[in-house]
Amino acid sequence: MKNVEEQLKLIRRGVVEVISGDELRKKLEWSVKSGRPLKVKAGFDPTAPDLHLGHTVLLRKLRQFQDLGHEVYFLIGDFTGRIGDPTGRSEIRKQLTRQEVAKNARTYKKQVSKILDVKKLKIVFNSRWFERMQVADMLKLTTLASVSQMLAREDFKKRYSQGENISILEFIYPLMQGYDSVMLKADIELGGTDQIFNLLVGRDLQKDFNQHQQVVLTMPLLEGTDGVQKMSKSYGNYIGINETAKEMFGKVMSVSDELMLKYYELLTDEDMDAVKKMHPREAKVKLAKIIITQYHSAQAAEKEAAEFTRVFSQKEVPQDMPVFKASGKKSVLAILLESKLVASGNEARRLIKQGAVSFNNVKIDKDDFIPGEPGILKAGSRRFLKIL
Repeated sequence: MKNVEEQLKLIRRGVVEVISGDELRKKLEWSVKSGRPLKVKAGFDPTAPDLHLGHTVLLRKLRQFQDLGHEVYFLIGDFTGRIGDPTGRSEIRKQLTRQEVAKNARTYKKQVSKILDVKKLKIVFNSRWFERMQVADMLKLTTLASVSQMLAREDFKKRYSQGENISILEFIYPLMQGYDSVMLKADIELGGTDQIFNLLVGRDLQKDFNQHQQVVLTMPLLEGTDGVQKMSKSYGNYIGINETAKEMFGKVMSVSDELMLKYYELLTDEDMDAVKKMHPREAKVKLAKIIITQYHSAQAAEKEAAEFTRVFSQKEVPQDMPVFKASGKKSVLAILLESKLVASGNEARRLIKQGAVSFNNVKIDKDDFIPGEPGILKAGSRRFLKIL
């Protein structure tokens, strides 16, 4: 096990806030002296089946704790996931069924194995204690927080001031996340900066249960490909770690140069000074190759880099593209939707209006255009379809 100073240097890298630094040092000193690892917790609600690069910011930090010899607890909120974390939400979140949550949770272990050492990982489900909890126990838990304390939370405060509905269940969610820390007797909990309220509730509850309070580490949020909202499947701006190499490469290449630097900082171990000296296009290709190598292979990364250069730099069409067999006279709008080249009719109409759709290199300006011959349909800068 590394000494305290070496551990602190690695742990603090990329972290936004530590609450508190003195407590973290004392816990590490105790760990080194006693030879016992610290319990490090991070919770994930399986509200979607796929993890994305935004999740990996936290997962990479967990891997660092594993490499330092500490015990990492990957808590799957299969019970709390049915409620849905209200953090950052402007409206009541749709509740998921037990079956939906269970289905999503099954995919997580395989996905996190791409980053974490699953042989050392402690995977726990919070249904283990919440399903055994009696109504009286849950009611007792609610006495440990007040309505005024909950309304001090920024997103609740905003919704309340605007007359938006806040369910009592949403008030209970932070208590349940905090109770997870009590049950695990966590020494450290990690979360995004938007999770600070919930993480601090965990500290408060541990004190109420006469436990040592956990240290809170907050990690920066990773913006999605739009460069505005945090990466999320619900915003449609995510890069999933289970996506194909081709899709991942194209999405990474679509981010802005400014956001690319943040991706480098949070998703790689590259020297940032060296990255900033590179040409933005060269740096972006390298970033895409690093990410694809981690989640697919080095061979897949090289293949997609070569294909990208051929298609976009040399203005050629991809060698491998989906094929659509048109039956009868179909409009370009119908073809875009039926082939699933676009996600919705609105997206198709928007691309056509922007002049981003072409057939055999001729721009299409009407959504009722009917291709009269076989050819190549292009939507945006990286989606191609061969029409037979």
